[in-house]
Amino acid sequence: MVMEPHPPPKKFLTRLNSAVANSRVGKHFKLAERNSTFTTELRAGTATFLTMAYILAVNASILADSGGPCSVSDCVPLCSDPSVPLSNCTGSTHRVIQPDVSCKFDPVNPGYTSCLETVRKDLIVATVASSLIGCLIMGVFANLPLALAPGMGTNAYFAYTVVGFHGSGNVPYKSALAAVFLEGLIFLFISAVGFRAKLAKLVPKPVRISSSAGIGLFLAFIGLQNNQGVGLIGYNPSTLVTLGGCPSSSRLSVAPVLAAANGTVSLMPGGTVSGDIFCLRDRMESPTLWLGIVGFVIIAYCMVKNIKGALIYGIVFVTAVSWFRNTKVTAFPNTDAGDSAYAYFKKVVDIHLIESTAGALSFKTIGKGYFWEALVTFLYVDILDATGTLYSMARFAGFTDQNGDFEGQYFAFMSDAMSIVVGSLLGTSPVTAFVESSTGIREGGRTGLTALTVAGYFFLAFFFTPLLASIPAWAVGPPLVLVGVLMMRAVVEIEWNDMKQAIPAFVTLMLMPLAYSIAYGLIGGIGTYIVLNIGDWVTEALVKYGVIKRSGVGVAVNGASHPLEQAMEDENVKAVELDHV
Repeated sequence: MVMEPHPPPKKFLTRLNSAVANSRVGKHFKLAERNSTFTTELRAGTATFLTMAYILAVNASILADSGGPCSVSDCVPLCSDPSVPLSNCTGSTHRVIQPDVSCKFDPVNPGYTSCLETVRKDLIVATVASSLIGCLIMGVFANLPLALAPGMGTNAYFAYTVVGFHGSGNVPYKSALAAVFLEGLIFLFISAVGFRAKLAKLVPKPVRISSSAGIGLFLAFIGLQNNQGVGLIGYNPSTLVTLGGCPSSSRLSVAPVLAAANGTVSLMPGGTVSGDIFCLRDRMESPTLWLGIVGFVIIAYCMVKNIKGALIYGIVFVTAVSWFRNTKVTAFPNTDAGDSAYAYFKKVVDIHLIESTAGALSFKTIGKGYFWEALVTFLYVDILDATGTLYSMARFAGFTDQNGDFEGQYFAFMSDAMSIVVGSLLGTSPVTAFVESSTGIREGGRTGLTALTVAGYFFLAFFFTPLLASIPAWAVGPPLVLVGVLMMRAVVEIEWNDMKQAIPAFVTLMLMPLAYSIAYGLIGGIGTYIVLNIGDWVTEALVKYGVIKRSGVGVAVNGASHPLEQAMEDENVKAVELDHV
């Protein structure tokens, strides 16, 4: 009797994938229909998280630069001699200095610095929570492999343009959160009624394309400066910017001052003291600059080799080196602030509860024009960026049909809109779909399980706030620059041979980093596009309503052919004939 050979036993992963695919979970997420497996989705989610995990440190650092809810009331009185404790600040040679608005700027008051540290920890948790909720909604309801988190670009606009560095802008932090909250509600409404995609199409194409690249340049510029980067670029009184990279001992602050006739100097009304942006000497000799450059090289090499998680590897390396004390690149200098930061860092695992940013909304400035300017800009950028990202990722995954629509589209639009509302209540800038989701799609992610895997990693991040809060600026700068590289890809879609397309696109690109404002870049690009095209629009309107009419190849005005138009048409005909020859 011949025994038939038994088939080889299935591997554990094969059995696991088969079991999940046939379960309720697998059927809900349509694993079999989308030709995916459970382990593939886990791998895709891991790849996506690795490429976007930098947002936890970067977003908190950028938003903390706004000062958050910290104010002059958080500053503490100091002795006129900084080396003398306040309790011993007596006698004719010493006096107690009460804090004023200058306490928020360099040299930053210890009380304000302590408040900023608390805010940064709060914002890390807020970033984690808003990202977690966004990924859960996207995964469960939309069933798409897209991850969400506070968007790069909008966080910079929030921090540096709307609120301003340490609250030096027009809109207070709490009012800016209120603007984001209202914008989120409006965004949610237009998503619910299906008006979102139509609004995105109203923006001129060259501005729409170039805005993402302009934001990339803006982020790269931030990453090259001292406050939020490696410090390669510094201030120059003649050329505005120049090569920096000097150590902190060689940097000076800059402020607009008034010199009185008696020789006294005072801060100009409305003026603010900058951070350490002016290099007095020792350019390119900062140890932290060169450590940041090493991190840049690591990330760039990993990106060239298409290694998943390139951005996070560079951050981890630079941060790990900076965590050693008593070195020239330490993130914990031997100061009161450094000692406090190091004590918190040594906890490693700690569940930080949001103390100051959650529910910090204020509607006191709702009647001001700059409040509505910020709200409209947030809304425009979200309509443009979030909608464009969703469409491009769906197209990349092969989900779109002939009309550009895709399965789960409605809930996908609702997901990021709801996440914006939740994020504002927690204290962070608008949440959006991340282009880094493409790495998970490239790994085979096709269902919402990829997004849920990312949500799981964000949940684990809740417990490691001390580590995330100790990432230095020179570790964050390199990924900001290289995120700019990724965002510059959009410029290839601009029709540079068509000046009506190229000029508005270039104005948008140029103004965003140089005016240090995303809003000004968008306004400049749209305004330029209107100016360059308004003549054609007026002509078309006049022809449409019969004021003028076309006669042959020319334009007739009251029955007479315009000679200039006729000559231009003749030249165009000749050009076409030459092209055929």
